[in-house]
Amino acid sequence: MITAVDTNILLDVLVPGQQYAESSEESLAQSLGAGPLVISEPVYAELAGRFPAREELDKFLEDTSIRPQPSGVKALYLAGTLWREYLRRRSDSLVCPSCGASQDVLCTRCGARLLPRQHGVADFLIGAHAAVHSDRLLTRDRGYYRTYFHGLQLQS
Repeated sequence: MITAVDTNILLDVLVPGQQYAESSEESLAQSLGAGPLVISEPVYAELAGRFPAREELDKFLEDTSIRPQPSGVKALYLAGTLWREYLRRRSDSLVCPSCGASQDVLCTRCGARLLPRQHGVADFLIGAHAAVHSDRLLTRDRGYYRTYFHGLQLQS
């Protein structure tokens, strides 16, 4: 069973003091026991910001038996179509969970407009890569993957 790994799992293991470090390390070990581990280009790029040199990142991946896997056009196209759907569906305003009223919220300090959490195309590249090149995705960010990547098995 091939497992694609999301950045948040790897950062849990790499960054000292992370709340989910132990459970993420256990999940990685279980996934490795079930088969190969792969990452997409966005995960590699996000990890690169945490290493002073490429050689150190590549050594980490080698030591943990994680293999970068190119996405290919099938995954790239899937990511783009699902991201387009996300952009069409998302709201630019916050919604009150009690009454359902939609409202814009301004920062009381600087006056900037506050928006709900936004997902970028990189999130969709990670999901599409997993859907095309693996049997499941190891992640803690399950909500939007469940919404947009029907049939993708998620593991945490």
